[in-house]
Amino acid sequence: MIEVVKKLLATPTPLEMAARELVKAQREKLEAESALDYAYSIVEYNNQRIERLKQRVTEMKEQA
Repeated sequence: MIEVVKKLLATPTPLEMAARELVKAQREKLEAESALDYAYSIVEYNNQRIERLKQRVTEMKEQA
């Protein structure tokens, strides 16, 4: 029990700190890649929407 408490309170070694930072950086990269995927899909959605609306406006002008 005392060893567990000592380990929890001990200052991490540079290797432990670097390993934690590496894991954190990998997680943040994954989150950023997911955000990028989402952003690309929103851009594509709006491109399709714009084309659809342009076509609709053209059709309505022709009918008027």
